[in-house]
This record gives sequence, structure tokens and C-alpha cells, in this order.
Amino acid sequence: MKTMYGVINAMTTPFNEDGSIDIESLKRQVNFLIDKGVNCLYPLGTTGEMYLLSTAERKLVAETVVKEAAHRVIVYIHVGAMTTAEACELAAHAKSIGADGIGAVTPSYFGCQDRFIEQYYRDICTAVGPDFPLYLYSIPQCSGNDISAALAERIAAACPNVVGIKYSYPDMVRVLQYLRVRGGNFSVLVGPDKLFVAGLACGVKGVVSGIAGPMPEPFVAVYQAWQAGDYAKAAKLQEIACDVTDLLRGGSDMAVFKEMLRRRGIVKTAVMRKPLLELLPEDAEQLWQKLQQYL
Repeated sequence: MKTMYGVINAMTTPFNEDGSIDIESLKRQVNFLIDKGVNCLYPLGTTGEMYLLSTAERKLVAETVVKEAAHRVIVYIHVGAMTTAEACELAAHAKSIGADGIGAVTPSYFGCQDRFIEQYYRDICTAVGPDFPLYLYSIPQCSGNDISAALAERIAAACPNVVGIKYSYPDMVRVLQYLRVRGGNFSVLVGPDKLFVAGLACGVKGVVSGIAGPMPEPFVAVYQAWQAGDYAKAAKLQEIACDVTDLLRGGSDMAVFKEMLRRRGIVKTAVMRKPLLELLPEDAEQLWQKLQQYL
């Protein structure tokens, strides 16, 4: 089973002016990221406005990304949903279209006991079978539910195709705990862009970065330096990645990503799906001017 590694882009979902999925911009985004050296694509997560899309739209995005990537990079589809039934449907669909694997965020909004969360992942794993890989995804600051290291261990024991976890809270102690799951045979990915090098130093396999959508260059440079064994260079390049992360508001506003992608000629519009809104014109221009030094 293939696992994710290196620079993994949490992709945005581009829209046309009428609010429909912009397929051509999505294809350009795929090729832009691959050409820039991103290692894996991860559409339809938080950055992809997942909960604002219909099931049919999520399937369309997944099909487009998998087909356009054409096995040039690893593609995992995020399938987490507000209901287990929808998550299972999306998981089975991802498998059917040839994705390399899936990720699923914890149940959201409603507080869930550990046994609820475990059953949720068991059900998703049943929907795809034991040979199709799945990453757990914990972002407690958004979902309201967390996955402790002990719970991850239980889920991994029950579901052999759970290959790892994407952890999007900046807690390196928890990251170290996850790295010991299944005797160390557990792929851990960090979500906070600023923890890329720190994570790699501890044994993390990669970063799932939204910032790397409009600005893949600094993150790809970090990983290339790390792979070459030049850890001092990687650390210095991480400083640049951190500066870019701060400039692009740390992923707190996906409109920033879309506007910068638009200005780079990758997507046609920066349309957001309400209740999210586009950047104000003056904010967009200021950000673009500041970004020039990193291009």
C-alpha cells in the first residue's frame, strides 16, 4: 500500500463564477503542483471546502484529480463527512476511480466518545476492504474531536489498512506519541506548515500543506534539501516557508490561497462558496505585492 510523503498539497477547489466546479482550473492546478515538485496531492479536505460541496461535486473533483495526475504522483482523496454513510460512499468511490488511498477527518461538531470514533473508522475501512490504505485525520481545533495516541493504536490494531495519521494541531509531544503507534510502523504527517522540518527530524514522513498550493516552491526546496542530507540548509529554507506561511495567514482563510492561485494564472477565479467570501480587493493587492519577493 502506498503512503504519502514529502510535500503533500491540501488542494483548493476552484469554482466558476456561477459557483460550479471549475474543472479546467482544477486540471491546471494538478499540473502546476506536479511541475513544481510536489510529492502527493490531497484534495477535498479542509482547504478544499469539503463540507460546502455536495457528494456529487466531491466525486467530480476526485475523479478529475486522479485522472489528470495519471499516476505521476500519489493521490489520496479526503472522504471524511458529516455522516458515516456519506464517508463510506466517498471512500468506495475513491477506490473505484483508482486513487492511491483515502484520508478521513474525525466526526465533526458533535462530541464523540472514543468508541464512536473507532466505529466510524471501522465502518470506512469495511467500505473499502483491508487492502486499501486510509489515513486518520485529527484537527481538533476545527472538528471538536481528537484522536489520542491510545485511540490511534486501537484503531490501527483493528484496521490493518489504517496506515497513518495526519495531525493538524501544533503539538509535537503528541506527534512523538503517534510515531510509536504499531511499533513505529505508522506514517505520521503534520498539518502545521511551520513544523515540516521539526517533524522530519523526529521521523514524520511529510507535511500536508495548504500553503503549498499557491506557494509550493519553499516547501519543495525544504524537502529536497532534507533528502540531500543538508539539514542546515533545510532549516534555513524552513524559515522562508514560515515567512510565506505567515504572509498567507497560516491557512486560516482559504480565499487567500485562491486569490494567489488566480494571480499566478493557475485558476480562473477566486470564488468562494458561501458563507465563505472572497478577499477584499485592497487586501488581495497588498498580499500579492508582499508575495513578490518569494516568487
